[in-house]
Amino acid sequence: MNRLTTSWGAFPLTRFPADPRDPLRAWDAADEYLLNHLAETGTDLSGTVAVLGDRWGALVTPLAAAGPAQLVQISDSYLGRSATAENLARSGAAPDAVTLLTTQDPPPGRVDVLLVRVPKSLALLEDQLHRLAPAVHEGTVVVGTGMVKEIHTSTLALFERILGTTRTSLAVKKARLIHTTPDAATGTTGTSRTAADANPWPYRYALPADAPAGLAGRTVVNQAGVFCADRLDIGTRFFLQHLPTGLGAARVADLGCGNGVVGLAVALAEPGAELLFTDESYQALASAEENFRTHAGADRTAEFVVGDGLAAAAPGSLDLVLNNPPFHSHQATTDRTARRMFADARRALRPGGELWVVGNRHLGYHVTLRRIFGNAELVAGDPKFVVLRAVKRDVRRG
Repeated sequence: MNRLTTSWGAFPLTRFPADPRDPLRAWDAADEYLLNHLAETGTDLSGTVAVLGDRWGALVTPLAAAGPAQLVQISDSYLGRSATAENLARSGAAPDAVTLLTTQDPPPGRVDVLLVRVPKSLALLEDQLHRLAPAVHEGTVVVGTGMVKEIHTSTLALFERILGTTRTSLAVKKARLIHTTPDAATGTTGTSRTAADANPWPYRYALPADAPAGLAGRTVVNQAGVFCADRLDIGTRFFLQHLPTGLGAARVADLGCGNGVVGLAVALAEPGAELLFTDESYQALASAEENFRTHAGADRTAEFVVGDGLAAAAPGSLDLVLNNPPFHSHQATTDRTARRMFADARRALRPGGELWVVGNRHLGYHVTLRRIFGNAELVAGDPKFVVLRAVKRDVRRG
């Protein structure tokens, strides 16, 4: 297990779920740069310290040892929050040392130190800075961090526009810091901002006219940070054209549901189907639930679960799993998430149940599916995408 060494001690950190075969660490040079900066400058951490976007608890776990009056982590990731809880417990932190909030929770009323691990999604950063701005005052210390490739002119423009004057540091180990001085129009210390400065999230758009029957023209909502938040992405569009039909009373999971359009399409086309929407993103689940409540009808019910894929689903409890798996974990390209999703789907499916997957052709998911299910069938394909079907044909591997 790797240890992150800081001025407050050395801390064993893992990602979640912990896997000794996973070569990716739970921190990087950007986390180290920020923690070293806070220690070297003697930043006053005695007030309320809010940490936005801490990926695996690499920031709040050491900071808990510094003893802020209130330490708050704000995260959109169930996996990240779970890693944080485990890393804090492993470090011996008190159970109440850190308040774990999601991006859907109300932020603290006052923030004295705001630390931002720049997320992959610029939209999520914009939304969260808007939500935190009322809690920031002229004396708030605001420091962001990220790898050089993660920090762009548009990133700095958001800090500048929403919070105040912004500059960057020199690069260290390909990481940078962002320093923002809150201006008089930030938070409760100044005048209110103009309508042009209002938070544009969540975003709503109409589904295209060529969407499957029942979806065409419907307006859907996307919270900030949800994949392809301002339009229907082409992979999902292709998947919607090739979904299974005649499902009857099947129990169907939209795994990694995003804004839930795939599951919503099933709900509209299959009135007897039972729907489970699951994603590790709190923003995604909020989007999926609102879209379902808006369009599926008041008498239609579904289950919405923020979690680690189908890890919490009972074995043999599903008839069909629909999945458009991600192939990035933050900035790292990996098929680890897809492999875990496929394995969890197999365990959760009844014998004879099916997993339908859409993915970029070059990812070679058919190889992974054959390894896990023993079979994979091409349902449809075009030059960019494939839809694959795998059937759980026995119960020998659970």
